[in-house]
Amino acid sequence: MSRLFEPLSIRDLTVSNRAWVSPMCQYSSTDGLPNDWHLMHLGQFAAGGAGLVMTEASAVTPEGRISPQDAGIWNDEQAAAWRRITTFIHHQGTYAGMQLAHAGRKASTRRPWDGSGTVPEEEGGWRAVGADDQPFGEYAPARPFSEAEVAQLPGQFAAAARRAVNAGFDVVELHFAHGYLVHQFYSPLSNSRTDRYGGDFEGRTRLALEIAEAVREELGEGRPIFARLSATDWEDGGWTIEDSVRLARLLDERGIDLIDTSSGGNTPAPNIPIGPGYQVPLAERIRTDAKIATGAVGMITDPEQAEEIIASGAADAVFLARALLRDPHWPLRAANALGADARWADQYARAKSWR
Repeated sequence: MSRLFEPLSIRDLTVSNRAWVSPMCQYSSTDGLPNDWHLMHLGQFAAGGAGLVMTEASAVTPEGRISPQDAGIWNDEQAAAWRRITTFIHHQGTYAGMQLAHAGRKASTRRPWDGSGTVPEEEGGWRAVGADDQPFGEYAPARPFSEAEVAQLPGQFAAAARRAVNAGFDVVELHFAHGYLVHQFYSPLSNSRTDRYGGDFEGRTRLALEIAEAVREELGEGRPIFARLSATDWEDGGWTIEDSVRLARLLDERGIDLIDTSSGGNTPAPNIPIGPGYQVPLAERIRTDAKIATGAVGMITDPEQAEEIIASGAADAVFLARALLRDPHWPLRAANALGADARWADQYARAKSWR
């Protein structure tokens, strides 16, 4: 029996397998609206057998977008556009998850194929708002949030979460990683505030915990909520795996069900020991020490590798990204390789024999 293809129950959801789609920015929206590209992009993974399909980072406010072309969930028009996509995903027997995000000081930047750096206001950009005014690399410095503005962020995430549910999403993930806003607050490398949202561990993690509390209160008890953390900054004097274990325990107490365990992103050139499954030990450490479910992500490419991650107890699920871009039917191929049953779309069932 393949462990990768065992169901996983979280609150009221039972996901059919543990091969899940990681959030992957597409930089292809206008005014935050998903379109035919997003339907194709996410729909192919649902037809390809993934147990859970996560959207890209979807901004909770217009200024929270990474780029002007980022998707959003800050208004009802966007929620209505997402419903077409969740309906298709559900028709494939798969669950849909939305990642809620605010880019903070890394907002208003060019999408990858348009170059790099900050998009100026005259080209459709805006001044980013962050934990403080320290710039990220060569980006333009952000305006620091006032304390009153920070206090409004949990409500903005909660409102976005409610719209996500109304759009048909089964899972909500809070993007607290990769140098975006909440990571900027909890990392000592990017938070020089002296108010209640800065200073020591308690102050720097306050925003993450307030957002988690607000979203759980908004969604009630039945719906799973994940949080993606950068488990380490990979920098001296930065956020550490020990800090992540401590924060994961506090998030667990506030109703977060799973830590999607990534790393880095808060400094331009961290010393990351990249290799196959390089972040898996971070997921295992959080799962073991914080006693919370985790997802592993990062250079997970082979079915046997994914199977070992789950079977060894390193994580409860694997999030796949580039492997799925290369092969949207990776879960179906993995099921065949591991001798497991997998759900095939009726239209594709003729290929099930792999002969």
